[in-house]
Amino acid sequence: MITAEKKFQLTPNNYYTNEANWHYQSKSWFTKFEECEAEALAELKGEYKDTSSNDTPLIAGNYLHSYFESKEAHETFLESHKKDIFKYGNPEKGIKNDYLIIEKCINKLNKDPYFPRLYQGEKEVIVTGEIYGVNWMGKVDCLDLNRKLFFDLKTVDKIHKGHWSSEQHKKLNFAQSRQYDMQMAIYKELIKQTFGVECEPIIIAVSKEKEPDLMAISIPQYLMDFSMEQIKEKQPHIQAVIEGEEKPSACGRCSYCRANKTLDVITPLDEIEIE
Repeated sequence: MITAEKKFQLTPNNYYTNEANWHYQSKSWFTKFEECEAEALAELKGEYKDTSSNDTPLIAGNYLHSYFESKEAHETFLESHKKDIFKYGNPEKGIKNDYLIIEKCINKLNKDPYFPRLYQGEKEVIVTGEIYGVNWMGKVDCLDLNRKLFFDLKTVDKIHKGHWSSEQHKKLNFAQSRQYDMQMAIYKELIKQTFGVECEPIIIAVSKEKEPDLMAISIPQYLMDFSMEQIKEKQPHIQAVIEGEEKPSACGRCSYCRANKTLDVITPLDEIEIE
């Protein structure tokens, strides 16, 4: 369980394992439970895997991150993802179009006169801590304790594109839509607990357009405070679901719910929910 004993040693080799996910909560898994508790729990237990999801955005993001981590890390990443990145899995055939776009993003960052000076510090730093009684983990893209800053690289289709929020009934920017303000709040707290230093986050966003856009983004403290309050409010129930004390709710729309849906309920025409 996520509140289990702290004997489990979190390392770069086991960070992305299911065992680590049982010992530590993370922003990605917290978000999964917010979206659909039934699907998240089934996936956490190893009973379900969403085969309909597209792994390309995740691999593309890691392509960018590994490049700026180190030459060795990037070479290792390319070797382990030959079939995903290269045409016919052969580097001699060239890179697939999805990753040519990421190459443009990399070139954009490399040409920027400020990026090399901004993105300085230790890369891929694992941080852990306790948030409202639950063990959490995170991996910081770039951490500079001396300047009291940490950085997170994000790729996005368009930086200024609005994303409709059915919960808030308005358009949000990409960072709020993807709850990056929550992620930065979590990392800020975990860095403080791990190193005893309070650091400020900066998101460095680069768009995957024909001519990539760039933006360095700070996160207002009130947004991070609100995110931590959301965790405080929702975490007890999520934790109870994980530990089997409460039943998970189903969103009714995700692939897991669709796969398990039956005609046990008849819905009136004027009550069909619209996204």
